Amino acid sequence: MTLTEGIFPDTANVSPTGHLAVGGSDLVELAGRYGTPLYVYDEATIRARARAFRTALAGYPARTTVCYAAKAYCAPWILRLAAEEGLGLDVVSSGELHTAALAGFASERISFHGNNKTEDELEMALRLRVGRVVIDNLEEIGRLADRATAAGVRQAVLLRVSPGVTAHTHTHLQTGAVDTKFGFGPDVVGAAARAVLSRPALDLRGLHAHIGSQIGELEPYAASIERVFAVAQEIARLGADIREISPGGGYAVRYRPGDPVVDGPGIAREVARMVAESSRLHGFARPPDLAIEPGRALVATSGIALYRVGSVKELPRVRTYVAVDGGMADNIRPTAYGAEYTAVLANRMQDPAEATFAIAGRYCESGDVLIREVRMPRPVAGDLVAVPVSGAYHLAMASNYNMVPRPAVVVVEQGGARLVRRRETNDDLLTSDVV
Repeated sequence: MTLTEGIFPDTANVSPTGHLAVGGSDLVELAGRYGTPLYVYDEATIRARARAFRTALAGYPARTTVCYAAKAYCAPWILRLAAEEGLGLDVVSSGELHTAALAGFASERISFHGNNKTEDELEMALRLRVGRVVIDNLEEIGRLADRATAAGVRQAVLLRVSPGVTAHTHTHLQTGAVDTKFGFGPDVVGAAARAVLSRPALDLRGLHAHIGSQIGELEPYAASIERVFAVAQEIARLGADIREISPGGGYAVRYRPGDPVVDGPGIAREVARMVAESSRLHGFARPPDLAIEPGRALVATSGIALYRVGSVKELPRVRTYVAVDGGMADNIRPTAYGAEYTAVLANRMQDPAEATFAIAGRYCESGDVLIREVRMPRPVAGDLVAVPVSGAYHLAMASNYNMVPRPAVVVVEQGGARLVRRRETNDDLLTSDVV
């Protein structure tokens, strides 16, 4: 079987025994050793994506930063890897910031986002000296400024702008449209800038915008960058020194062989060119420093979810359901977004596809179907189903629905495999309960 490029990890291949292998490790052997469901991450793929995006920005005429969004998947091991690759980090909660601190991530390379940061989170951000706080609303300005003053800190901030651009993606993934909970609209951003400029404890360094995720075309980025620079020009007239621009990211990845091929680093390169050009056209003496957020494009294809088949149920003239031991609690995306995936039988990679099957989860919901249709060899109980492109927004959104423990996580690299998260136990599920 040929493994589709851009869907499976870079190191994926089919072993002589007909098994799926990644990073030099046999996934059938790993599933036997660590149990299922099991998430396997390929370290080489993550490093390759990070380096590709950094290289894509190399020609930009000012300082650049490629940021990893912790919300895609936050764990100490992956934050350490991101730090080693010279990435910045976007966090949106005290939990993500705490994990970053434990991982030793340099605080000056961290940006704290969020549309409703708590008092404790603002104090934590100041205490840990995060590099940037991205301000989302007027109320946040006063709260942050008062705490920065009390702490004797001058905090660098960006204003989040809602550019009014509707990206061609799922409605739930749009973050820059007119009707959005994020950021300042054009009628408010001037007042926000004046409020920040009036508070000596805040250092207004620039603007941030984000229009969504799973975006594979340049047009919405071009529209957003133009509108952000129009706002930057307006704010500069108020006396602000616009030194930084973050036009977001959210570049698309392929989930199935039929999905369009998306060149994420190529999009980033064009975004950088458009930022430099827009800066010149709007009369800025020098281009601002640039930060991009590739989103899932950094990690999604590095991950594979492994499930064990428990039963095969044929509904004549309707559908055949292949039930696995995971589902919506470790991957909510098909239920929440209608996300579509492909799958293979990791233990039978050389067998020909016989028919179309549905991969159903184990949870007590009729909507718990991971894949509605996928062609593969006819599965039997005990087979190992591998779902690629599982590296982002699976574990980060995982739950203990039906009181089922969450999966273990293994990282593979050059024939070695290390456990980075053990499987939860039933006792783990009760650790927070007060009896």
